[in-house]
Amino acid sequence: MPSATTPLFQTRNDLPSEVRQKLVELLNRQLAATLDLYTQTKQAHWNVKGHDFFQLHQLFDQLAGDIFGFIDLIAERAVALGGVAQGAVRLAAANSTLPEYPRDAIDGRQHLEALIERYARFSTDNRRAIDTAQDQDDMATADLFTDVARAVDKDLWFLEAHLQAAVYKAT
Repeated sequence: MPSATTPLFQTRNDLPSEVRQKLVELLNRQLAATLDLYTQTKQAHWNVKGHDFFQLHQLFDQLAGDIFGFIDLIAERAVALGGVAQGAVRLAAANSTLPEYPRDAIDGRQHLEALIERYARFSTDNRRAIDTAQDQDDMATADLFTDVARAVDKDLWFLEAHLQAAVYKAT
């Protein structure tokens, strides 16, 4: 990630440069996690096996598409603030806050559990990003992260619903 000394490009955006610097760093952290969540969701899509294969294969692809749509928005917001989007795959892998995807996940339940853990972590980090953007008086960035939060909460619900029935019956 860029350090605090990485110069920003000149812009007529009226946010102070020190605020824009903090926001660019925040956006790049979220960009890394968003790229990572996208590729981990595709990993599940490509490799799911078992009884619910077709349904989960389609669901995981839909979820990956939902996440993919936010990658460009986050990267472009960083650039609009005068920064440089740090979106290369190697940068995302090095800077993501998400845990490594389990290489031995095969059946649907294993993939669901892995994705639920990652979507929940991503959601938590995203809510913190909303708070940080608001604290910096950047409602546009906070609004972007709010849109992400709304979509990720829905997708987390789609994932968790597959496992909630078993828990409900057991209690």
